[in-house]
Amino acid sequence: MQAVEISSFGGPEVLRLGVRPVPVAAAGEVLIRVSASGVNRPDVLQRTGNYPVPPGASDIPGLEVAGVIASGDEVAMAAAGLKVGDRVCALVAGGGYAEWCVAPVGQCLPVPEGLDDIAAASLPETFFTVWSNVFDRARLQAGETLLIQGGTSGIGVTAIQMAKALGARVIATAGSDDKCAACLTLGADHAINYKTQDFVAAVADLTGGQGVNVVLDMVAGAYVAREIDCLAEDGRLVIIAVQGGVKAEFNAGMVLRKRLTITGSTLRPRPIAFKTAIAQALRDRVWPLLAQGQIKPVIHQVFPASEAAAAHTLMESNRHIGKLVLTWA
Repeated sequence: MQAVEISSFGGPEVLRLGVRPVPVAAAGEVLIRVSASGVNRPDVLQRTGNYPVPPGASDIPGLEVAGVIASGDEVAMAAAGLKVGDRVCALVAGGGYAEWCVAPVGQCLPVPEGLDDIAAASLPETFFTVWSNVFDRARLQAGETLLIQGGTSGIGVTAIQMAKALGARVIATAGSDDKCAACLTLGADHAINYKTQDFVAAVADLTGGQGVNVVLDMVAGAYVAREIDCLAEDGRLVIIAVQGGVKAEFNAGMVLRKRLTITGSTLRPRPIAFKTAIAQALRDRVWPLLAQGQIKPVIHQVFPASEAAAAHTLMESNRHIGKLVLTWA
């Protein structure tokens, strides 16, 4: 099969099409003939040598795919309501940039009604991540307010729509007026241009000084102290990336006085059972919203798999709004 390989750690140009053996599905797995592969920020980190592959996972990049089940563990598939020939999308720990990919049965979800494989391939990584962090760890409830840092990223466009569909108020930050407009179009109640506005002051104005209940942070670094200022009493800050650096200084007294929770997670190394539970929650709570059109995939650009380097170049430019997807002929 063809696969996109990382020839050495470095810039986008190190991504090359190579030939690999077709993987074999083990117990509890399926083999998927891949139509489309999602591109995500962790893929960039893996390419630069900053995101080690978990033990046992493929060194081929790519964490999400969509396609057709070709073979697999029939008992596990039957228990999950799946069978050979079904169109699915799946979260994987690696190996997604390839014509064939194995995935744990529990991490496969049926392609939502009305979506093609390109749209479906854009779902798993961001939907699993948002559900796990915003709704499981941060316990966002209907009627509460969520602040999303980076509202036009793949995570951001998912979090805006999911939070709104489930009854929350959403404030998003973005780096241009055009991106702020995109956040509003997606359903955000307010959008803050962090390059021209102080988001702490803007949040205070928008919430009448009360602050937000949850912050979804992909920056960390110096943002942490400012986000603590943005939180209401009993607020929750969940950190899912550290694009602004791993070190932060903040007012610990404020954490005590407001009774704040600061948490975070990484998804890739978590056990299959953990990801299976997220998949089931998504299938029950979110997949119907996708089928009804209340939540819609946001695809910025689609590339042939042979142009994976161009997709990574665009991702690193931060000019995109939503997801980037690779397709296989």
